[in-house]
Amino acid sequence: MSSSVNTSSRATRRHVSAASRLLLAAAGIAAFAGAVTSIGALAPALWLLPDLTMLAGLSRNMPRDGRMPPRAVPFYNAAHALFGPLAVTAAGLIAGPFILGLGLVWLSHVLVDRAVGYGLRTAEGFQRG
Repeated sequence: MSSSVNTSSRATRRHVSAASRLLLAAAGIAAFAGAVTSIGALAPALWLLPDLTMLAGLSRNMPRDGRMPPRAVPFYNAAHALFGPLAVTAAGLIAGPFILGLGLVWLSHVLVDRAVGYGLRTAEGFQRG
């Protein structure tokens, strides 16, 4: 009976090859190095900032099956989509090193998340496939 829950949560995860994960990790580390070059010690302090979006789902009735509470999903997905950090990084090429560093630290977070198997979520809160 619990296998149906496991199967459904597994079914929403997509397989990413080891080579793809390695490439994502390398790109994330390179982006982080660029962020440190641009904004220094502020980069490590900001790296986990996108994960604060998960706080939107905190409650006593949290799902225990690997799902994120559905009310947190839009915030989490917005903070973990590639468009945002790519746009900020591109703007930073014009605006200067501080904005560039913010974009790169955000991009690093998203890429490393993808490398370790975290991606966007479905409306129900499962990992998207």
